[in-house]
Amino acid sequence: MLSVRIDGELLDRVRRHAARSGMSVQDYVVRTLVRDDFDERLETAVDETNRFYGSTAPDAA
Repeated sequence: MLSVRIDGELLDRVRRHAARSGMSVQDYVVRTLVRDDFDERLETAVDETNRFYGSTAPDAA
């Protein structure tokens, strides 16, 4: 289960996008989260965060 809190304006925008796709808001959000490029974008974000803050991995030197 995933619970997300968003403001009314963003919810309205998501509802409109979902309606255009013929989907429920829940299905639209889930589809967006599991897009094919999600893993790549997540990995890139993690790499950028590690570069900014430094790696916290125990084997990092």
